[in-house]
This record gives sequence, C-alpha cells and structure tokens, in this order.
Amino acid sequence: MKRILQLGLRAVSAFDWPLLLLLVLMAALGMTVMHSAVGGTDWRFADQVRNFLLAFGVMWVAALIPPAMWMKLAPVVYSVGVVLLLGVEFFGETSKGATRWLDLGVARIQPSEMLKISVPLMLAWYFHRYQRPRMTLLDFLVAGILLMIPFLLIVRQPDLGTALLVFAAGFCVIYFAGLSFKLIVPIVVVLVLGISALLYYEDYICVPDLDWVVLHDYQKHRVCTLLNPGSDRLGRGFHTIQSMIAIGSGGVYGKGYMMGTQSHLDFVPERTTDFIFAVFAEEFGLYGGIMLLVLYALLILRGLSIAAGAHTQFSRLLAGSMAMMLFVYVFVNIGMVTGILPVVGVPLPFLSYGGTALMTLGVACGMLMSISNDKPARPA
Repeated sequence: MKRILQLGLRAVSAFDWPLLLLLVLMAALGMTVMHSAVGGTDWRFADQVRNFLLAFGVMWVAALIPPAMWMKLAPVVYSVGVVLLLGVEFFGETSKGATRWLDLGVARIQPSEMLKISVPLMLAWYFHRYQRPRMTLLDFLVAGILLMIPFLLIVRQPDLGTALLVFAAGFCVIYFAGLSFKLIVPIVVVLVLGISALLYYEDYICVPDLDWVVLHDYQKHRVCTLLNPGSDRLGRGFHTIQSMIAIGSGGVYGKGYMMGTQSHLDFVPERTTDFIFAVFAEEFGLYGGIMLLVLYALLILRGLSIAAGAHTQFSRLLAGSMAMMLFVYVFVNIGMVTGILPVVGVPLPFLSYGGTALMTLGVACGMLMSISNDKPARPA
C-alpha cells in the first residue's frame, strides 16, 4: 500500500499545475469551438475528444521522464528521425503530390513530425555537452548543420509548414545558446529586401510561365496568392478570401456561439483544421480573439518561466525552444488565416482537429513539466 501511495504521489507531482490549468482551459475551449465547427457531436468531435485524452496521456508520460534521461535519449532520437527521413526520401509513399509518409509494415508514419521534438532536443544536448564561457563560430556552424539536415529533407518532401516549425524550434535553441544578434541582423535585412522586391516586382514574377527554381509551383502560387488573393478568387485565393470575410463579419462582439453564417454555410474551407480560427473569430469577435491570444501568451510565458528557472543548460535551451515552438504555431496559423502569411498547412494549437499535432504538443508540454519539477541535487 505504501508503494502504491508513493507511485500515486509521484504521478500527481509530475504535473506543473499552472501549465496544466492553462492546458485544461485550452482543451475545453478547443472542444467548444470544434463542437460549433462540426455542427454538433459527430465522429470528428468524438475523435478529437479521444485525441485530447491521448495527448494528455502522452504529456503525463513525458513529464515522468527526468531531463537527464531526455538528454541521454537525444542523440538516438535525432539519429532515428534523420534515418526515417532518408527512408521517406528513397522509399516514401506519395499522396496528393507530396512524399511524406513511410510504410513500416505495422504502421504508416510521418517521420517529419518527430523532428519538431528531436531537433531542439539534439541541439540542446549539443550545446550542453560542449558548453563553454563563450561559444565559437564553429560551434554554431556545427549546430547549423544539425538543423539544416532534417530541415532540407523535409523541404524536399515537400512539407514547408512542418519544415518551418522544425527550423524555428531549432533556431531558437541556437539563439538562446548565445548566437550574437549581430549575425541575425544581416539575415533580417536580406529578408526585408526580398519581401520588398516581391511586392515591387509582383506583376513580373507572378506570371504563369515563370519558374522560380528554388520553389515548387504550388509554393510559388501560394506566395503570389498572398500578394494578391483577388487574382484567383475561386481557386488558390479562395481559402484566404473566405477566412478574412468570416473574421471581418464577426466584428467586435461576434455573431454568437454556433451562429457563424460563413462557417456553417460552408464558405470557410478546412474549418475544422487549419482555418478553425476563422470560425472562432466569426462567432466570438475581436474580444474573443484577444482572449484566445491572451491564453496562448500565458502558455508561452509559463514555458519561458520554466526555462528561466531550469538549473542546467540542456533544460533551459529545451524548455525555451518548446515555448517558442508554440509561439510559431500560433503566429503562422493566425497569420495565414488573416492573410498576412501564405497558406502552409500549420494547425492552430489545441483548437484544430487532428491527432498528430496534439501528440507533438503533448510531448512538448510534458517536457516542460519534467523540467519544471526537476530540482537540483542537494550538496551532501
């Protein structure tokens, strides 16, 4: 009985209660919006309930694994992920023009999803193992190679949305490890100049016969549609236009729960997945959108607070990257739904339908809880 009680106390103590409270609120809100998006409690609603239960179970298991064990697993998890990506490159299954899946006989998996966790895990391990008072340029070059290998393999599939999330999570580790801001400024300048050139030469570079070389045709069309959604109102620009109409029609106060006309009359495509924010904004308006962003901000700030309180380099870098990965999820999804970013297929955390993204987020939050409850050893 005493042993069972100890195990029970350990299971309960694995949770970071402020983070858990925020996650429960997000889950309740997510199921409320999903109920409206599907128009009731059909199979998608039931599946999402199951997905949340599985995600919370995965989170609990991840929270029970101490950071020291995560650090030991990092090289193995990263190596397995890269090998699986190479397997996709040579033996992957193609569906809807993309080669993202690998059939292992017993299961059909999408290896790129695990790289969202294994890349920051590996980079945190690398900077912890080779930490020194001042990191050298060679250290950052090695880290950059560790990041670019999976990033380029995922881009080749092609899966730009997942590649961006993997890159963002890995880059945050490199930045938090001490990358000088002076090295980032030139990259920002190049990006600003590139975006300015796109805007200025839009009429010349978006002609149908022009090959962009570095991008696939569908990626080129996404960028051109972002610059001018009206150029293909019933085609590639349809998603963006309809989502912006739904968000705008919600006004300040929203139309009310399950009263969104744009959503329920099927004008908003993919309203249960990538464009679920349009459903939320139409029904709850500007005030609802602000409330949702505040909840996300509290989640991210809690993650950063856990990172700041961690007592090892590995834990600090890993917790910081997990928190920032959540930020990138939210920023990219809401950006593409509101028309300020191209549509890249990134779900909205805890609201969009789907199990894979929830499992990834469950592992990330479990790692944060593991780091939060990891206490430094007391001196003898």
